Amino acid sequence: MNREILRLAVPNIISNVSIPLLSTVDTALMGRLSPLHIGAVGLASMIFNFIYWNFGFLRMGTTGMTAQAFGKGDDKEIASTLGRAVLISLILAFLIILFQVPLISLGIKLMNVPQAQIVLVEEYFYIRIWAAPASLLLYTLLGWFFGLQNAFYPLVITILINTINIVLSYLFIMVYEWDVQGVAWSTVIAQYSGLILSIALILYRYKKQILQLHPTSLFAIAAFRRFLNVNTNLFIRTLCLTFSFGYFYSQSAKFGSNLLAVNVILLQFINWLSYAIDGFAYAAESVVGKYIGSQEFPQAKKAIKKSFFWGILLSVIFAIGYGLGGEEILKLFTRDNGVILAGKSYLHWMWIVPLIAFASYIWDGVFIGLTASVAMRNSMIISLVIYIGFYSFITPSMNNLWSALVVFLIARGLIQTMYFSWKGLYLK
Repeated sequence: MNREILRLAVPNIISNVSIPLLSTVDTALMGRLSPLHIGAVGLASMIFNFIYWNFGFLRMGTTGMTAQAFGKGDDKEIASTLGRAVLISLILAFLIILFQVPLISLGIKLMNVPQAQIVLVEEYFYIRIWAAPASLLLYTLLGWFFGLQNAFYPLVITILINTINIVLSYLFIMVYEWDVQGVAWSTVIAQYSGLILSIALILYRYKKQILQLHPTSLFAIAAFRRFLNVNTNLFIRTLCLTFSFGYFYSQSAKFGSNLLAVNVILLQFINWLSYAIDGFAYAAESVVGKYIGSQEFPQAKKAIKKSFFWGILLSVIFAIGYGLGGEEILKLFTRDNGVILAGKSYLHWMWIVPLIAFASYIWDGVFIGLTASVAMRNSMIISLVIYIGFYSFITPSMNNLWSALVVFLIARGLIQTMYFSWKGLYLK
């Protein structure tokens, strides 16, 4: 079981860590310009996170349902799951582009974007928005690969995307001096490059499954209703998650550009943690889903226990690393002495968060493999209410904001644990 989990988790960790690496490079490049640029790219990226993360169900739902179909050996359902997800992805991408003006207006208002940064945020947004079709389709295709127990293709695709993005970001910013335009255009080009590679790999490896796709099975009422129900619950869950971090950014912006820059940087630390542990969460999605599909429940239970073991081990490594090297890592992001000095006062949160956050990450993977979307939705809603309520009743400050985020992460883990204890492997 350890070998099976590691076979999936290690490529996932490598590909996942390359994602915050890209964000790290963008933040560091903006840090060479000014705190205003760091904050602008952080806020603009969070607006896109609001948009794209909310459609993360395209990956999660596709992974869980594909893994269960894989466990059953049902090639027709494997193909139909992909077809349904691709159709929904294209419709959503069209709507995002159609409503781009109200989306950026709402984003600027909700994120409390300072007046001095609005132009930079809009400049970034109106370029990157054209990557929407590629971004949503990549969610779907990567989720499909994970469901088929294939973590190697997502690794290759993600590394290609982020390598192109990093190289072009450096070229556009440091050589051509395009500022935020360079960061945005590099993302658009990289996303479409990844999409082209994904399609080529599907045609090369999974032609047999694709040939099983037929309109009759694609639009089968019962299967399509289940697909929509699972993904609707995952959408609500992800909406709450993105709102929680959007709220964090929004409250951070009230403390001024320097402290906003500090939190943008510190959240990069959290991104590294979450994407690394998500490697084991993604493995749990694939393995648990496969064993649920084949009705091998003892193996599914074993996969859950092993996934938690690896998640705990990795969280301890991150806590030690951040505790010993937090200040040096902070200096990698910016040369601004004011931001560095301010950031030192909050580095203690960087070794606390890993030790309490891992449980919610691993449970997410387990619940996706179970297609337990109702439980995911409910636990996130309750945790968000606790988070906002907690911060609303304490004095607004940077430390209290981080305290509220920690409470949110603890609540997620505990509530998910209780749900699983009550419902067990038959959670739906």
